[in-house]
Amino acid sequence: MIIINIKDGESIDRALKRFKKKYEKTGVLRELRSRQAYEKKSVARRLEVKHAVYIQGMNLES
Repeated sequence: MIIINIKDGESIDRALKRFKKKYEKTGVLRELRSRQAYEKKSVARRLEVKHAVYIQGMNLES
């Protein structure tokens, strides 16, 4: 559970912004989306290797 302490005189908008930032850092939404669209380990590994090759290609161009 995420807890945000609201300081004296702090606006709700500011507190909501801090909550959203803290919520994003936990990765709850990212994990939820990954669980909704299950990806086999072999497919995930293939994509990871493909991405690594792309990044290496970008580094070699410079």
